[in-house]
Amino acid sequence: MTTTAGSPTTAREISHGPRDSHKVALTFHGQGDPVLAGRLLDELARGGARVTVLAVGTWLGTQHDLAHRILADGHELGNHTQHHANISTMTAARAYAEIHDCAQMLSAVTGTIGRWFRPSQTRHATTMIRTQAAAAGYSTCLSYDVDSLDYTDPAPAAIVRTTLRAVQGGSIVSLHLGHQATITAMPALLDGLHRRGLAPVTMSELMT
Repeated sequence: MTTTAGSPTTAREISHGPRDSHKVALTFHGQGDPVLAGRLLDELARGGARVTVLAVGTWLGTQHDLAHRILADGHELGNHTQHHANISTMTAARAYAEIHDCAQMLSAVTGTIGRWFRPSQTRHATTMIRTQAAAAGYSTCLSYDVDSLDYTDPAPAAIVRTTLRAVQGGSIVSLHLGHQATITAMPALLDGLHRRGLAPVTMSELMT
């Protein structure tokens, strides 16, 4: 797998899992209309998929019921900073606060800070970000190797095409809550993965 090595004081970065795996991780940037998020969870349940949602802290703080449903449905919750600002341009102290505050929100809502941290508004974590992530209790910064581009609100068929064209065993796919096209695309996307012999699982399942 592709990683940036960490140390006791810096988190590592993961861009994908084992390439000999028949699993993939669908990871969702967690914020947006909770009604749309609920509809997405319905589609995931129908398709038998388990995913990882990286929640924005301010969003999570108003969506306790949805967070509990995510976990009850067999999915996983992680940290996507408190306010979803551009963490790569922040001072180290502010970056730490963004990660720490979201971690505390996760702990208050779910009882744990979660295993995974994804930086906000950047695909890759700088050394500063990885250092602050470690200080906040995370050993891993979560990147991805497949960008669905669903946040640009393309047609659902384009989301399916873009994702399936790039996905392979061990892939980590970037998707977003709060977009109707993503919900509409999900049945065809899950079917396409299954046709390729790929099972959508949580990040923790991908890495076991």
